[in-house]
Amino acid sequence: MTAPRLAVLIPCHDEAASIAGVVADFRAALPQATIHVYDNNSTDETISLAAAAGAVVGRERLQGKGHVVRRMFADIDADYYVLVDGDGTYDAAAAPAMLALALTDRLDMVTGTRAASGGAAYRPGHVFGNRVLTGLVSNLFGERVGDMLSGYRIFSRRFVKSFPALAGGFETETEFTVHALQLRMPAGELPTRYRERPAGSASKLRTFRDGIRILRLIVMLVKDERPIPFFSVAGALLFLLGLFFGIPVVLEFLRTGLVPRLPTAIVAASLVMLSFLSLACGLILDSVARGRREMKRLAYLAIPAPAFDPP
Repeated sequence: MTAPRLAVLIPCHDEAASIAGVVADFRAALPQATIHVYDNNSTDETISLAAAAGAVVGRERLQGKGHVVRRMFADIDADYYVLVDGDGTYDAAAAPAMLALALTDRLDMVTGTRAASGGAAYRPGHVFGNRVLTGLVSNLFGERVGDMLSGYRIFSRRFVKSFPALAGGFETETEFTVHALQLRMPAGELPTRYRERPAGSASKLRTFRDGIRILRLIVMLVKDERPIPFFSVAGALLFLLGLFFGIPVVLEFLRTGLVPRLPTAIVAASLVMLSFLSLACGLILDSVARGRREMKRLAYLAIPAPAFDPP
């Protein structure tokens, strides 16, 4: 059998300090791969340095990592894809082992879980936030996630060409994980060294802003993919709130036969009715979500599985 066509995908925005080294490292680690660097409105020499280092360059004008990933997944055709940030924090030497795991076990996604190599590479606040968000997604969608926000992954063609890529920013890593979990794709993880950025490079991640955006995406994905739990919780809260307002009115009626607080009684009855409507919405949308999952699964299965000998 022929060797798999391999593409390394590097989204970049103002990474002149690191991009040449990243391209060189991945050319050395995966000499059979085509290196693609997609620039996202850089104001420095990122794109010219990437081209000089031997990468195939492209551009995406919509600002945000999710937009760049969507463009790369649409433009580039390969059998396996290595997606890595262009900031020089991920270890290219781990790529052959990650690829070998994907080929040997026929996996659709392999995540490089980050192990900090010291210094300020992986700040405590980011570690804590990652653990909280990863734990939340694991509890909601499946216990197969160790580092949901890692930017270092290997994907099969099946994954890439069935991935809807709706996010616009750093939330795209959350989308990767939930897509694999919802479709029960075979996936794996491998620890990788995580280093500090080179001098002159600055992180684009904003801890609180991007954390809130990721949390908001998780809530939306739960609503779309797990509507019964989502609307059941909403219905339970409405029901409890209705009881809070309604029980005193009922007790007053049983004691005196009167309803002196009519507006409160109307509010309580409305909240209870809304709670049952919320549950009904969850039941209906669960059928819709099941149909969407079936269609996504069929789209995934329509793409031929990789047929390569393991290394």
